[in-house]
Amino acid sequence: MKRMMIPVWLIAALWGAIWATQAVAASTITGPTRVTGQPGYNQPNQYLTAQTVNLADNMEPVINNPDQAAEARQKLTALEKRAGKRPNVVIFLLDDVGYSDFGFNGGGPAVGNDTPDVDRIASQSLILSSAYSQPSCSPTRATIMTGENMAHHGIQIPVMYGQPGGLAGMTTLAALMSRQGYTTQAVGKWHMGENTASLPQNVGFDDFRGFLSVSDMYTEWRDPQYNPEVALSPQRYNYILNLPFNKSDVHAVKGGQLENLYEINADNIKNLDQKWLDYTVGFLNRQKDAAKPFFLYYAPRACHYDNYPNDYYRGRSAAHTNYGDCMVEVNDIFRKLVDTLEANGELDNTIIFFGSDNGPEQEIQPAAKTMFRGGKGSTWEGGVRSPFFVYWKGMIAPRRSDGLFDFADMFNTSLSLAGLPGAELGKAVPSTTYIDGIDQTSFLLADKGVSNRKSIFYFWNDEVSAVRVDEFKMMFKAQLPDTVNRMGYNGGFAGTVGQAWTAMVFNLYSDPKEEESVLARHTPLEVFLLAEYRRYLSVLKKYPPRHQLSVK
Repeated sequence: MKRMMIPVWLIAALWGAIWATQAVAASTITGPTRVTGQPGYNQPNQYLTAQTVNLADNMEPVINNPDQAAEARQKLTALEKRAGKRPNVVIFLLDDVGYSDFGFNGGGPAVGNDTPDVDRIASQSLILSSAYSQPSCSPTRATIMTGENMAHHGIQIPVMYGQPGGLAGMTTLAALMSRQGYTTQAVGKWHMGENTASLPQNVGFDDFRGFLSVSDMYTEWRDPQYNPEVALSPQRYNYILNLPFNKSDVHAVKGGQLENLYEINADNIKNLDQKWLDYTVGFLNRQKDAAKPFFLYYAPRACHYDNYPNDYYRGRSAAHTNYGDCMVEVNDIFRKLVDTLEANGELDNTIIFFGSDNGPEQEIQPAAKTMFRGGKGSTWEGGVRSPFFVYWKGMIAPRRSDGLFDFADMFNTSLSLAGLPGAELGKAVPSTTYIDGIDQTSFLLADKGVSNRKSIFYFWNDEVSAVRVDEFKMMFKAQLPDTVNRMGYNGGFAGTVGQAWTAMVFNLYSDPKEEESVLARHTPLEVFLLAEYRRYLSVLKKYPPRHQLSVK
């Protein structure tokens, strides 16, 4: 059989037709980044090439999105006419809960943590798949309270057993919200310094109920199951007992002294979250029909190790682990708070930020879950990408977004809603303070809003470990797979830290576990990412890092 030969002119004509079709398709693409005549498909938000605006010298630049800003202003103006006051702000911050623990991120029943109410409320919210904390608890909490990353506020590791350092001398979210006419309430875990000037009642909160440190510091040295070498040694036990750190569930009012309610131990710690829930419900009930709006910072004990489930919740998770049982309790706590707001007629006028302070504590099992590489204490995605959503009934359209959001953005966004937008906020803090957060109000409130943030910076102590723009992350310093502490372990507090010879670049869409750097094949990306990295290095030169608590 003879082969049929296709004339060269016909092949050329076919290729020409295909190219013309692609070019026409590309030329019909709409959006802010379309390049006329270039093949390909436009992305709605091209942050690698996005231009930013400097609102003030001491503030992180923002991407200007005027249309969505106008939509947000229109919504807020209409709401204030209905409510007669500015919106309430609630920050609900969990401890050591992972990205994949909740059903709204693919966990929930799949990992033995049934969280139906959290998932239901998340489905009515803006779920952010790229919301970033700092690598551990105290740094993240201080970032929320100051709008600064850990290099700038200086709390670079968790505060332990009465160590110095804290929020003393800083301009806090609570203080500024109070100045704007808000009633300010903090409940739960503090962990931002125990020195007098750093206590909640001295940094802007009208009232505080909770503990000053972190869950394990009240129990680990008392419990022979976890630390027999201390718990069963009278000398060692008494040494910890006599250390000068507060060991109680406490209460305080603005400007007053701490009131120690009772000493926390391994028997009564299981009841803390229920006591704090009852206290918070009482606070919310007192705010019903109040003339002033309120700011509530709610930080449960859960689910930091060691978890001691409340008697009612013991064994209620499908996983039948202490961690899973505490997750079930968290679900009920959050539902009760939202139900109380609704019963009091305040839900429509309340924005709720829901997240966790860092990734899973992988050095202690059973722990939280994440789909990403690494965990708490690392700058791999698993250490800093939080399960996060923002709920505001009737104001935020239910949807998902991968727009970048830094926990520092809660500082700017909350204060913008309280009447301190943009450059006005820059004037409200000392000129020596650099605000790393940006106002994301329009991103949250516009029905199709996009992030106003160009980049995310990851920190190891006071150094930039990595920078992310769009789906690309350039990493300079990272916790390495450890062959000393635990074979193959990806970092955390005990992991080995290494400096890349040049850098690594990961495509977080095609490689969310950060297993293969693409820099050698995709060197053009270096141009965009290094430009943003160098910009921030100039910020650190002008506004140098502080050093309070660090492993250096």
